[in-house]
Amino acid sequence: MVTRPFSFPILFLIEIVFLPPYTKANSILMKAYVFPGQGAQFTGMGLDLYENSPLAQELFEDANEILGFLITDIMFEGEAEDLKQTKVTQPAIFLHSVILAKVLGDDFRPEMVAGHSLGELSALVANGALNFEDGLKLVSQRAQAMQKACELQPSTMAAVLGLDDDLVENVCKATEGIVVAANYNCPGQLVISGEVPAVEAACESLKEAGARRALLLPVGGAFHSPLMEPAREELAAAIEATTFNVPNCPIYQNVSTTAVTDPEEIKKNLIAQLTAPVKWTQSVQNMIADGATLFTEVGPGKVLQGLVKKINREAETAGAGIG
Repeated sequence: MVTRPFSFPILFLIEIVFLPPYTKANSILMKAYVFPGQGAQFTGMGLDLYENSPLAQELFEDANEILGFLITDIMFEGEAEDLKQTKVTQPAIFLHSVILAKVLGDDFRPEMVAGHSLGELSALVANGALNFEDGLKLVSQRAQAMQKACELQPSTMAAVLGLDDDLVENVCKATEGIVVAANYNCPGQLVISGEVPAVEAACESLKEAGARRALLLPVGGAFHSPLMEPAREELAAAIEATTFNVPNCPIYQNVSTTAVTDPEEIKKNLIAQLTAPVKWTQSVQNMIADGATLFTEVGPGKVLQGLVKKINREAETAGAGIG
C-alpha cells in the first residue's frame, strides 16, 4: 500500500460562448478546475492511473521519452528525497495532474481553470492552450532554470500565518535585503521569499508583530522573488518559441488574477510569474465573482480545496477521481 508522508503544504503545494455569471436566479453551475503546485508530491503518485488506464500508461511512457529519464520509476517507487528534487518534482506533479484530466475524458468539462505556480502550466494543457509535449518540455525547462537560479545565491521562503497581507508586505519593505511577499494563499496565510538573512529577519519582525507562525520552509530557493530573474530570462526564450493556442476556456493566471484567453497575454503572464507573486486568493475571489460555484482540484493532494474554502467558506470543492 502506498503511504503519503505528511508535509507542510508548500505552495509555490477561445473561442467560446461565455455563460452568464452565476446567480441564485439563474442557478447555472459553473465548474472551475484548479491544479496544484510544488509541495503536493508524494511517493506512489500516479501509479493508480498507470495501472488502470491504457491512455495514462501511454502518456507516462511518452513522458519518460520526452524527459530522457524514467520519471515513472521515481514517482511510483522512488525515495522521497529523489522526488523532492525540483527537476523531478515539477514534472511529476504536472504529469499527475494533466494525465488525470485526460483520463477523466468527457467528465472533464471546465468552464474556467487556474493553477497554483507550477500548476498554471498544468491548467494550460488541460484547457488546450498547450499540447502535452510542449507543456511537459516547458515544465522541465522551468524546473531546471529555477534550480540553477537557486544555486547562484542562498535563498529561502517562509510561511507567515495570522497576519493581514498589508502588514506582511510592509514588514518585508522595511527589512534590509531582498524579501518579498511570494504566495497569497488565503486570508491569513502568506509566503515570503528572498535572501536567507532577510527572510530570517523578516520572520522575527513578523513574530513581534503578532504572527501566529513565521516558519522557514524546506525549499531550495526563493521562488517568486527577484532572485528568480535568471530563470525568468531563460524560460522566456522557451515560452516565446512555443506555440500557444486559443484555450477552450479562460485561465485565471497568478499574475493577472483575471480571466485570460488571448495566447499572447497568457505567454506574457507566464513569463512574469517566476519573479512575481502567486496571487491565489485574488484569483479565486475573481473566479467566484465571475460565477464559479464548484472548484475541483486535479492532481495530488487536497491543499487547494482547503485554500478555496478558507477564501470563501460557501464555495463547493471536490477532488477529481476515476473509477
